[in-house]
Amino acid sequence: MNGQINMLKQVEPLLEDGDIIFIRISNFLYRRVAETSDSWESHVGLAFHNPGGGWSVAESRVPVATFTPMEQFISRSDKGRFLVKRVREHLTGEEKACLRKAAESMMNKLYHQGFNYDSPRLYCSKFVYDVYKNALGREVGRIQSFRELLSAYPDAPVGFWRVWFFGVIPWARRCVTTTSQINDEKLVTVFDTEQAVKTLE
Repeated sequence: MNGQINMLKQVEPLLEDGDIIFIRISNFLYRRVAETSDSWESHVGLAFHNPGGGWSVAESRVPVATFTPMEQFISRSDKGRFLVKRVREHLTGEEKACLRKAAESMMNKLYHQGFNYDSPRLYCSKFVYDVYKNALGREVGRIQSFRELLSAYPDAPVGFWRVWFFGVIPWARRCVTTTSQINDEKLVTVFDTEQAVKTLE
């Protein structure tokens, strides 16, 4: 816990509204999500400064979208690891306000465990994608079908997804993944706990 607090103290002065924060949740479903795209992260949210001080993360989580205190959000990550990214182009105050307004408009929407982008329900990466798309017309990450996703990663746990979808994978279903977002070239890294640890060593 002390390590997480120290990391937060390092990153908070660097944060801006709308920064994108990736973590790794270690429960069974989220581990399979990470394995599907061969990446370490499995969850994502958006940082916003609280009017009274401190930071919160807007996120889609079970059961509904909500604002979570930054420290609590980070504490859910395996070994406290997190990565902060930001769009390359500087956002104006007005654009940041639009992002907050878009995030607020999605609060309390139900979570979708089938990861269907075209559903009215949300999941973490869809939440981030839609906030940026609706507020600024920018796409963070890439929408692709399950067929495209699972074909791109030969070691993906296809058997798990077949069971998850009761025997039939919805190959044409569209989704957007945290991996497509963390690898988006339109984003730059603001803070990485892995790099911070290496620096401290």
